[in-house]
Amino acid sequence: MRIMGLDFGSKTVGVAVSDPLLVTAQGIEIIRRKDENKQRRTLARIEELIEEYGVSEIVLGLAVNMNASEGERADKTREFADRLMRRTGLPVSFWDERLTTVEAERTMMEANVRRENRRDYVDKIAAVLILQGYLDARAAGQEGTDL
Repeated sequence: MRIMGLDFGSKTVGVAVSDPLLVTAQGIEIIRRKDENKQRRTLARIEELIEEYGVSEIVLGLAVNMNASEGERADKTREFADRLMRRTGLPVSFWDERLTTVEAERTMMEANVRRENRRDYVDKIAAVLILQGYLDARAAGQEGTDL
């Protein structure tokens, strides 16, 4: 059993998966699309990855404002989660992704990744941070919000 973590953005989806023991998260890829509203290929690729890695659960980063309110991005993420759940049949949980992109950027700066190359990795690292936060909370007896 593995858990997949997703960082859903307007043009990209960062993807991470857990190890079989549900201890660590590893980034595996960034799915790119040209149009925010065209998600068929994105969903198909996620299904392929679910099959390849034996995923049984999905954690989706939810963009929550600093005051804990939800905006348009959170609405789109919830719509995507609904499509994902219907298409895969897997349970989807949400994880507060506030500041994961900032943390991903800081991590890359500390690793001396050149500024022009950071865009190539930020979504995958954000997916790792989302999934790792969920795994750590799960190990401590806390979990994300179910759909």
